[in-house]
Amino acid sequence: MLITVTTTYQPATDLGYLLVKHPDRVHTFEVPTGTAYVMYPEAGTERCTAALLLDIDPLALAGGRSRRGKSGRGTSPTPDGFTLGQYVNDRAYAASSLLSSALSTVFRSALRGASKDRPELAATAIPLELRVPALRCRGGADLAGKLFAPLGWTVTATPIPLDPTRPDWGDSRYVDLVLTGTLRLADALNHLYVLLPVLDDAKHYWVAPDEIEKLLRAGAGWLAEHPERGLITRRYLAHRRALAGAALARLAEQRLADEPGDPDTVVETTDGGADEEANLPATVDRQPLAALRRAAVLDALDSSGAARVLDLGCGAGALLTDLVRNRRYTEIVGTDVSSRTLAVAERRLRLDRLPPRQRDRIKLWQSALTYRDDRLRGFDAAVLMEVVEHLDPPRLPALEAAVFGHARPGTVVVTTPNVEYNVRYPGLTAGGFRHTDHRFEWTRAEFAAWAEAVGAQHGYTVTISGVGAHDPEVGSPTQLALFTLAAPPPATVPADTGRATRTTGNANDDSTTGDARADSTTSKAEAGSATDGADDSTVGHAIGSATSSANGDSTSGDGGGSR
Repeated sequence: MLITVTTTYQPATDLGYLLVKHPDRVHTFEVPTGTAYVMYPEAGTERCTAALLLDIDPLALAGGRSRRGKSGRGTSPTPDGFTLGQYVNDRAYAASSLLSSALSTVFRSALRGASKDRPELAATAIPLELRVPALRCRGGADLAGKLFAPLGWTVTATPIPLDPTRPDWGDSRYVDLVLTGTLRLADALNHLYVLLPVLDDAKHYWVAPDEIEKLLRAGAGWLAEHPERGLITRRYLAHRRALAGAALARLAEQRLADEPGDPDTVVETTDGGADEEANLPATVDRQPLAALRRAAVLDALDSSGAARVLDLGCGAGALLTDLVRNRRYTEIVGTDVSSRTLAVAERRLRLDRLPPRQRDRIKLWQSALTYRDDRLRGFDAAVLMEVVEHLDPPRLPALEAAVFGHARPGTVVVTTPNVEYNVRYPGLTAGGFRHTDHRFEWTRAEFAAWAEAVGAQHGYTVTISGVGAHDPEVGSPTQLALFTLAAPPPATVPADTGRATRTTGNANDDSTTGDARADSTTSKAEAGSATDGADDSTVGHAIGSATSSANGDSTSGDGGGSR
């Protein structure tokens, strides 16, 4: 069985650096089912093709199947459902999970996106053509298109006739698959690694629970959002219900971490630590932008000397995880409008497994950032990481008043995309945003003007910097503003010194003046007024219900107060 990888990136022979295989040699690898060869049928500066040829040893394949049967570890059926099927079959010729397994062995570094000699190229999308001349495709050519097209490929799947001289016999179960597109080589190989056995709908080795981790690792950045993720997961895991269910649950958590809120909810749910640029074509940055962004935020917090920190719009808790590791932070609070997202953060932080002293440092509160919440007052620092761009512009003044005017922490760190840098993402449409839920993206001048205006209005000095590789023409991909209160508020005793909790229910706070109950339920029909007319609370601590009709997440929180 055969697969070829071709590029017209120049010099095209740099493909050898990405695959870590020299074009002038034939490379041989022993694998459990036979021998794999890597060779280059063509290797020029304008076009280079690498071929992976897997020579199957039928006796080794049959012997491996016999050993599994004797051990009682779930004997798989013979390939074609008859007694001699393990000897008389297409496994030596048609691409299957055997080729996928060889791919992971032979191109291990390329699958990871690692290249010691060409790290920038490994992180860059390049023109590629992948061909699998004989692929057993259960579902036909149409299924191949459904699986590969959403990943950015142009798909040509040509059915192979049973006999070219007898067209009346029709087509066989095999297709000649050609994929063309501009992607990172690592992404391309991972697509093949997962989808070859999915199209074949067979696994030729024992499917153990560790296959879930292999699937999630190879599917990172694309599988959770794939429209056929259910079919892919079930077939990859050989239709084992328990494994498929566990894998789909993990994928659902990943999707929830990045799930945008409804435009008509009080504040959009976002995971500031998630890599919103993960689905964009790669640039030359060696580190993911999300990791660089979190590092810059942590540096800003460290320089401020903060000990009690708010992560506003914490999403699934990526930044919270980093904060917990640093013992200088004595109190860490993550807030989000979605109780489902907070549940994901709670699992991510493993609060139930932490010792009591560690658990007491962390709290998760349901709260909407466009409403005043007395619990958020008196903290040393607050972070709004990749949050503001998820708000409709008319709601920004409400956020400014709630965070800078009411909560008023000593330091506020804000990050947001630099829209000027979007031209450095090949394939991003002109005027397009980096994430489907972004309501706007600012230029450097627009962000600076907003930050200076907010600082002047609320008594903060502002320092602006960039995050990520600096481009002399368009700046850095992310912008960061560090707000410092001219006269920081005096230290206050934390309002809640109990154990780490996730506050999602109606909580009556008897210590506040004027315990007014405000129903701040929002729906698409009411979103235009932002519940201003429904809130009869003018003083004290309002106890509200923040219901998001977008995701059916009806939750009640202690954070719905007057604007």
